This record gives sequence, structure tokens and C-alpha cells, in this order.
Amino acid sequence: MTRTGPIILAHAFGQRYELPLPLYLFVGGGALVVLLSFLLVLRRTTDGSRPFDAEDVVPAAPFRPVSGVLSILLTFLVAVVGLTGSQQVSENIAPEFFWVLVWIGVPLTCGLLGDWTRSVNPFANLARLGDSAGVRKLLLARSKPLGWSARLGWWPSVGLFVLLVLGELVFNLDSTTPAFVGGVLLVYGVLSFFLGVLFGPSWTAHGEVFSGLFNAWGRLGFFRMGAPGRRGFTGGLDVPFQASASRIVFVLLLLVTINFDGLLATPQWASYEQRTLGTNGTGIEALRTGSLAVLVLVVLGVFVVFAWTAARAGRFAASPLGSLAGLLPSLVPIAFGYLIAHYLQYLLTNGQLVAPLIGNPGFANWPIKLPYPFNDTFEVDVTLLPNSFYWYLSVIVIVAVHVVAVVIAHRHLVARAGDGHAARRSEYPWLVAMVAYTAFSLFLIAQPLTQESGSATTVSSSSTTK
Repeated sequence: MTRTGPIILAHAFGQRYELPLPLYLFVGGGALVVLLSFLLVLRRTTDGSRPFDAEDVVPAAPFRPVSGVLSILLTFLVAVVGLTGSQQVSENIAPEFFWVLVWIGVPLTCGLLGDWTRSVNPFANLARLGDSAGVRKLLLARSKPLGWSARLGWWPSVGLFVLLVLGELVFNLDSTTPAFVGGVLLVYGVLSFFLGVLFGPSWTAHGEVFSGLFNAWGRLGFFRMGAPGRRGFTGGLDVPFQASASRIVFVLLLLVTINFDGLLATPQWASYEQRTLGTNGTGIEALRTGSLAVLVLVVLGVFVVFAWTAARAGRFAASPLGSLAGLLPSLVPIAFGYLIAHYLQYLLTNGQLVAPLIGNPGFANWPIKLPYPFNDTFEVDVTLLPNSFYWYLSVIVIVAVHVVAVVIAHRHLVARAGDGHAARRSEYPWLVAMVAYTAFSLFLIAQPLTQESGSATTVSSSSTTK
């Protein structure tokens, strides 16, 4: 079985789009829109209502026999195909299933619709199967689960999240191979089952990484799907995030990891790696791993400073981490906007491979023959939409979500501040952070897509591999 088209999991870019105006005008214009939006919300009043009184955990869900069994069975079959099928990445459904659909497609739908995944998340379902007094008594000789230590917090999710990001961006030559994906699906499935046995519902509430990710993105979605918060877009963000270091780092990773992916996709970063390390694969992996850690610490430090400055200006008592936790909801829309801007082209290009891989998931002499587009006559269209479309959509989305962030931050700061003057003062530091981040985001997403008029920049290939 052979298939033409882009190698799966590459960031596929067509011909670079030549900007009709200098980039600084796009960047400056986007920042100006965010600034003007602040002037509009500055005069708005709020009803002083407090956030929803709900615990910051992934809501519990029962094991549903039909969807639960089907989700586990489907994941198991994909894992088997990954381990035993073709090891050419574009000819095996396992990398497509995990890195395209689960890692990118599901978060995008959760951000629009809400977290619809709780009953079909195979890892959460395996943990629910393990959360049984009978199973626990058989394996541990006890009927009650272990308590979840406050020190653990969200750190297991943070660690698993970082491993996934490193697999996608740093060790991708190994992590995108079908056998590796299949092995990870099986190992993490077994791990989820036994952690469900040990900790019961606390594992899915705090530790299971996909439950945490889909819940965080789902707070933006229109429907609550049983989660607390008001119905409507961003309604789930009315539920405050826990003011703990582990929870703050987890939510910030939604933003930082996508920014880091965007940074790696820029020609400037590629040139830097080439100049300093050449083809030294081990050195590049070490550089990227260290750079991710530094970027997380820098972004955390910068946002803590601006959030605490806002709290001090508003004259309300809050620790540095507490002040940032209160403003974390305003960062989630920004992270989602960047998710759309950075990954939409990748999803639309690589997602086309789903059809032929359904026809043959990855085996030679596959007996089932399906018609087009579920066979090898299907050709992936790498120029489905022009780069100009992705660029203008990215500009609109990035600016729009920063405007939403300004509104959410305004609502929080006005509710916390003691009076109108203090509330206004508290908003200025966060506004500076939002305007600066808008400019940075627009500049970053422009690099792999665009070139300015008269630029000598060229692209030698239609795809840039992660």
C-alpha cells in the first residue's frame, strides 16, 4: 500500500503569502484593536456577581456500557494496528488517530461545543472500570481508594502534558512512528486502569491528562455538558481555577506549548538551530527541551508580575499566585485562538488522510475494498485553501480572542476591586500584557505563512516537518 501526499504530522504550508502591507501595520493594528476594546469595556458596569461556587476538578461521570466499551475497544484496535501494521507513518492510522484527531481535532471541538468527551474518553473509562470495590479488593485487598494528596495537586497532569508536548515537538521522529503510538496507547490505558484502582475518581478529577485538557478547552464551549458554569461561549470560565502552582502551570501550558510550537515553525528558529547545532539530533533535542522549560518559567514569571501588579493597583488582597489564578480564565480564550491559528491548516491538510486510512488502516493485502475516497486513489490536497486565508483568519481570531480576554479580565477585576477608581487602575497592567501578547502572537504566526513585499525570503519545500 503506497500513498502520495505530505508526510503525516508535518506542518504543511503552501506557497508563502506576500503581505499587501508591512507586517508592522498588521501587528500594530491588532494591538490597537485590543486597546480600543479596553476603552469600550472601561465604561461598562458589572453586577458584582461572584464566580460559580464549584470545585475546580473534572466533573465526575459514570461508566456508560455502550460508549465506554466502544471507546476502549476502538483505542485498543488502533493500538494493535500501530504495533502490527505498516510502520510507514502516512500508511498507518495510529499516528493519524492520536496526533491529528485526539491531540488537535478533539480540543478544537471542545473549545467550540464544550467537553463532550467524558463518556467516550477511553482512558477515563478504563480508570472508571478500575474504580470498583470488587476490583480493588481483588488487587489491593482493600475496598476504599487511596486519598489524593493536596501536594499532588495537578502535577501528574502537568508531567504527562509535558511528555506529550516533548513527544510532539522534540522527539517526534520516534513518537510519531506507528509502533510507538500503539505502545503508548496500550501502556497509558493499563496505567489509567491501575491508577483508577488506586485513587478512584480522584485520578480522573486531577491526574488523567486528557480529561484535564478536554475539560479546560471545554470551558470555552457553548454547551456545559453537565459541567458547572453558565451556558454560552466562555461560560465555563465563570468557575475559578484553583490558586495552586500545579493548576496554574497546567493552564499556562495550554498557551505556552502552542506558542513554543509556533516558535519552532519560524524560519528564524530553524536557521538558529542550523547555525548552532547543524544536524546534531541529540543537541537539537536538548536545546528544544531546555527552551520549553525556560519559556514556561519566563511566561509564568511575566504573567505573575502583571497579575500581582493589577491586584496591588486594585487594592485587593491576593498572593502573587492567587492574583494570577483569578486572571487565568482570561488566558484560556487566547490559548484557544492560538490553537486555531496555528493548527487549522495542519488539521485540514493531514485530516484528509482519515478517509483512505479508514479504507485500509495499515495492512498489506487488506481484504476490504472500499470506493473513493476510502482507498489509495485519494490524493491529499496540500493547497486546499490558500495561505492568505489562513493568515487573515489568524489575524481575526488572535485579535478577537484578546478582546474577549480583556472583557473577562475586566469583569474579574471590577468584581474584586473596592471601588471604580481602583478597578480602573487594576486593569492597566493587565491591558499592557494583553496588547504586548497580541503583537507577539501576530508576529509569531506570520513567520511560516507570509513574507513582506520585496523580501528575499524563499521556501524550498511545501511542508515544514515538525
